[in-house]
Amino acid sequence: MHVDTDGQRDTERLHCLVTGASGYIGGRLVPELLEAGHRVRCLARSPGKLRDHPWAQDAETVGGDVTDAGSVAEAMRGIDVAYYLVHALGTGSGFEDTDRRAARTFAEQAHAAGVRRIVYLGGLTPRGVPEEELSPHLRSRAEVGRIFLEAPVPATVLRAAVVIGSGSASFEMLRYLTERLPVMITPRWVHTRTQPIGVRDVLRYLVGSATMPADVDRAFDIGGPDVLTYRAMMHRYTTVAGLRRRVIVPVPVLTPGLSSHWVGLVTPVPASLARPLTESLRHEVVCHEHDIAAHVPDLPGRPLPFDDALALALRRVREAQVATRWSSAAVPGAPSDPLPTDPDWAGGSLYQDERRLLVVGASREALWKVIEGVGGDNGWYSFPLAWAVRGWLDRFVGGVGLRRGRRDAARLRVGDSLDFWRVEEIERGHLLRLRAEMRLPGLAWLEMYAETDAEGRTRYRQRALFHPRGLLGHAYWWSVSPFHAVVFGGMARNIARAAAKA
Repeated sequence: MHVDTDGQRDTERLHCLVTGASGYIGGRLVPELLEAGHRVRCLARSPGKLRDHPWAQDAETVGGDVTDAGSVAEAMRGIDVAYYLVHALGTGSGFEDTDRRAARTFAEQAHAAGVRRIVYLGGLTPRGVPEEELSPHLRSRAEVGRIFLEAPVPATVLRAAVVIGSGSASFEMLRYLTERLPVMITPRWVHTRTQPIGVRDVLRYLVGSATMPADVDRAFDIGGPDVLTYRAMMHRYTTVAGLRRRVIVPVPVLTPGLSSHWVGLVTPVPASLARPLTESLRHEVVCHEHDIAAHVPDLPGRPLPFDDALALALRRVREAQVATRWSSAAVPGAPSDPLPTDPDWAGGSLYQDERRLLVVGASREALWKVIEGVGGDNGWYSFPLAWAVRGWLDRFVGGVGLRRGRRDAARLRVGDSLDFWRVEEIERGHLLRLRAEMRLPGLAWLEMYAETDAEGRTRYRQRALFHPRGLLGHAYWWSVSPFHAVVFGGMARNIARAAAKA
């Protein structure tokens, strides 16, 4: 018999498959399932992205994609409970079809493999609103839940509204809007009521769903004890965070599209992700039942009240204890082509800017500490205005910009977002490779090395690579190359100086 972190007892050790383990919820669910005594297998398109997670050695990881029946079938072998935590959010106009095909594939392969239960985390939908009037995001989540409930395998479909936890997109949107704008002109949706839930309770319900009886095949509304308007949530945030009360002026002219750009300008959440979040707030979304308690009993003080969930999330942020962030998942449409150093790279033009500097008076370890600390609040050691302008330009064309920052101020792991880069490879103490996720007419990487030369001296090596797409890509490289001496040259010199001072 196993005991989980909330004191609930589970009499059976199950083999669980988790999709979306590189995302915000999935990355937190895996250690919870392991703590509850279950075995865990993760299905990931890029298994290497999970290798630096604290739980990586305790879980099995297999490569594959939920839209590929063969890889899903292989991942389902010997599985008792399959968690579906994948959404094609923001992948373009065809994302609803992608979600539909992936869910059907998942359900079919689960049935073929003899899986005992599918568990899906979807969105809470408004009662009495025709499905065609819902936002595409909510409509697709509702359809995926329906596909699982109509499939032969018993399913638990959990429906949540706003999830409050350190690093969640909803929390960071609320946090930055409230902290940065003492006076704000807001869309009408700030008057819409919603029922937020703390991420700890979402995880508790997800873990508890694994052991539901075989005759349970239904959806459950999950939410915290508070029903609040978004305006009230912002006012409550100021109280919990110790800020002065904000002046909020709702106006009717901000459409969902304009709202998403407004959120994208003020917060780290890009417009492509802000839009489905804000569209989901057009209608009231509150729980109409709490039947989940019959299978996952409430504990004293749980579900967490909104203020407690906020306080916990803020404490995690201030203590740099954020396990996963909304940006943990890859940006939709971000490049995934093979690296130029890969043996199977197709070739073609490849531009490089390489710098090498001796770091006088510094150890290799001191240099590596500076390299691993780049980005976020630490900056990029070079011409801050140029980096800021590049970030704003990226935001302007719908990219992620610079404000994603870092998950942890000192330590990186493969798969972390880092401003408008993503950590693609780390050889601890030697190499940090970043892949660009800004909008570019080509593919770009930035590599930073801590090395020792033939005479035993510490050396910093930096390499920027760009593989252009079409004539525009070539024109882009030559238009920015005159600035490389300032941006990349200055970066190399300042990193070397910072290491020497350390």
